[in-house]
Order: sequence, then C-alpha cells, then structure tokens
Amino acid sequence: MSATESNESAWEAAYLRFETPEEEVRKFLRRLRKLGAESWPKDAQVVELFCGRGNGLNALQHLGFTRLEGVDLSAALVAKYTGPAKCVVADCRQLPFPAASRDIAIVQGGLHHLPELPGDLERVVGEVHRVLRPGGRFMVVEPWWTPFLRFAHWVGGFRVARRAWAKLDALETMTELELTTYEQWLRQPDAVLRCLEDNFATERKFIGWGKLMWVGRRNAERGFRNAELGGGTQPPTAKATGAGVSS
Repeated sequence: MSATESNESAWEAAYLRFETPEEEVRKFLRRLRKLGAESWPKDAQVVELFCGRGNGLNALQHLGFTRLEGVDLSAALVAKYTGPAKCVVADCRQLPFPAASRDIAIVQGGLHHLPELPGDLERVVGEVHRVLRPGGRFMVVEPWWTPFLRFAHWVGGFRVARRAWAKLDALETMTELELTTYEQWLRQPDAVLRCLEDNFATERKFIGWGKLMWVGRRNAERGFRNAELGGGTQPPTAKATGAGVSS
C-alpha cells in the first residue's frame, strides 16, 4: 500500500468513527429540510456528489425522492451503500453524465477535500452547471470558519478532550490527515462564494455553526454575475481567515 493509499484508508476509518449511519442520516435530513428540499419535485433526477457511503442518498429517499444517483472517488465507501440508487466511482471534476440531464446536484462536505483551489472547485462547479438542466438546483453544505468552528478546534487541541469524546477525536484525526486541503478551503471564503454565485443564482444561503449551507439555481449562461458587473470570471484574491476543518 502506498503512502497516499494508507492516508486515504486512515481518513476513511476516522470518517466511519465520526458518526453512525443513523446519526448521519438525521444530520442530512435536518440540512435538506432547512434548505427547502421538502418542497422540491420528488420525481426530480438527483445526483449526490462525493456521496461517500450513501447516507445522503438514504436521507433523500426518506424525503420521497425516487430518482437518485451518487458519485464518489472512493470505491471502498461506495461499496458500503446498499440502497436503490445507482452509485458510480468517478471523479467529480469530470462527471459521467450528459449535458442538461439532471435536475438537482448535491454536495455535503466534499468540496473542501479538493486538492487545488480555486481550479478544482471551478472544474466541479463547471461540471455541475453542465449536467444540470436550466433552472436546476445545486445544493452545497461545507465547513466555514465561524466562531463555533474556531472553538471546536480549540477544544480539539487538548488531548484529554479527544480521549473523552470519540467524535471529537475522529474529527481531529480527519483534520490532521488532510490539513492542507482543509486549511486552503477555509482561507478562501470570498473565492468559494464568488465561484458558486458566478454560475448559479442564489436561492438560499445560511452561514453559521461552522457551516455554509447554500442552494443556487442554474442560469442559462455561466459567469452571469461578472458579465453584469462588467468584470472577468476569475475569483477575487482570498482573504485569510484562519484554519481548521469540519465534516
């Protein structure tokens, strides 16, 4: 096993310790409801990117969605999913779907694993824009450097706290194993939001408790906001805001 494979295996083990499948489904249900998913058409073609072991798909099924697909780069995690949705092992920077073929795309905690920002984020967002039909929805939930997240990682710096709380230890282990990608994500909030909002019209946005929760609608053309403002399509220089991660 290579060093990269060993690191990925250790991260996946920590992820599986972080919360039970039942806890994860309940978490995803809360997010989906907060972002208005209960009112979305239940016959919509939905694809979850970075779907992991598929508990986001289980939450969507619980809400009544019937046309579900998942994509993840980890064959080991995809193999743990046993539901009815079709899951494929693929790179979300190059989605295996035709243009304008899906209604909803969802990411819950996957974009902050991308190795190169803003380039990889632009590739994923561009692919989502390509595969969604006009008016399609893109839902994103990702860690955000809020006071709550700062406090959580401050507590996680104490060994006694990690020994006493297995969930915190799992979180900090994931942080340590992908520190570079997590930190670069949290340090570029302006670039992240610009990339999303240049390509999708914001429908809902919440920032708090260590999370960005956002839904956008697909526009006919990419880069619409910059075109309106008379600018280019490159994200602005990011402002450093600190470091840390959340699942």
